Amino acid sequence: MLLARQFQNGTLARFPDAERELAIFAFAASTYMLFNAALIFLPQMTNLLARSRHALRLTLRFALAVSLVLSMPPLLLAFSGPGADMLAFLFDISGATLDSVILYLRYLTPLILVNALRQYYSGLLVQCRHTRLVTLLNLVYLAATVLMLLLGLQFRWRAIETLALSQLTAAIVHLLLLLLAVQRSYRLPEREEHRWLTYREALRFFWPMALTSALFALSRPIVYAFASRLDDGVAVVAALRVSFDFALIFHNPLNQFRHLFVSFSHDDPRAIRRFLLRIMLMLSLLMLLAALTPLGALIFEHLLGISGAVLDMAEQTLLLLCLLPLIVTLRNYYHGLRMVERSTADMALGSILRTLAIYAVCATLYGFRLLDSTTAALALLAGFAAEAATVFVAYRRTGAARRH
Repeated sequence: MLLARQFQNGTLARFPDAERELAIFAFAASTYMLFNAALIFLPQMTNLLARSRHALRLTLRFALAVSLVLSMPPLLLAFSGPGADMLAFLFDISGATLDSVILYLRYLTPLILVNALRQYYSGLLVQCRHTRLVTLLNLVYLAATVLMLLLGLQFRWRAIETLALSQLTAAIVHLLLLLLAVQRSYRLPEREEHRWLTYREALRFFWPMALTSALFALSRPIVYAFASRLDDGVAVVAALRVSFDFALIFHNPLNQFRHLFVSFSHDDPRAIRRFLLRIMLMLSLLMLLAALTPLGALIFEHLLGISGAVLDMAEQTLLLLCLLPLIVTLRNYYHGLRMVERSTADMALGSILRTLAIYAVCATLYGFRLLDSTTAALALLAGFAAEAATVFVAYRRTGAARRH
């Protein structure tokens, strides 16, 4: 799924004034993700709670209701004067740049409803352990994205239409195939659970995770808001967009360990820990390989088409981000344990402290005129480290560690 972002960045790099196009999409996509990110944990919620006919229906209605609520703020940002003023203030943008960001949001906001359904049905496939099918459908999503990007370049669409239509088309195709796959392959667990699930229980389980992921999405806008005020702000934001998206390829797979805890934690928790450690080491080595060898330059420059100052800054930033898999592994280990116990409030606390840490570090660096693409990456790492430390300490204090 994350490869689609690399193709998006590579497409934008081929437009005239590529730095500006990358920066505009960074502003718009990070704003949209503030609200879409709250849905990221829906597959885990569906996997864990939707284990009876009643729970299936309730979690589906819950997902639809949540997506409609989450669509309201970006709609206000995209279709109201105060919303435009807020975007202008946040990112220090105006004129054609602001208009482009608003237009992106108008295209992207309907995806929140589509993505809620995609996450729900993906969770059902994971629940019945059809993870190979999930991967296959994700490859179809990637193919549809690339096809639309190529069509946009071929027919000389504007950058906005090219990027937005590629996401909308791929998401709708992916959803339709998920629906077909669930109809043909999904079966309820033999031992049904949560037969009397209520909306209150679903909300109590969901809101800390939604806040966790929404505040994760807030990390980028905070960094971009400070970086955009630098003299070379457009180039810095473009470089951060490229390096952050590329780094996600290596640390985002570790987020899927939450599914493993839900499915297998009662069988052999030690084996899960060993497996997690091995995958983390493998991903860290691959990321270091990309950052320390000509492979990184090959990908950024020749495959994605990044050049000039943006290329230099992206390569430097990527090296620092190689610490992310280690930090994210520690965080996700304790996230998984808390989800299995259906005690997710600590996750929300950790995300709040992560956001505050990123803001504090960025503000300090900006105040002392030390903020650049490299120190912006350090601010992001500091935030994730604060979050990992928070969930670690909170878990230890509950005494749950001794029970495992």
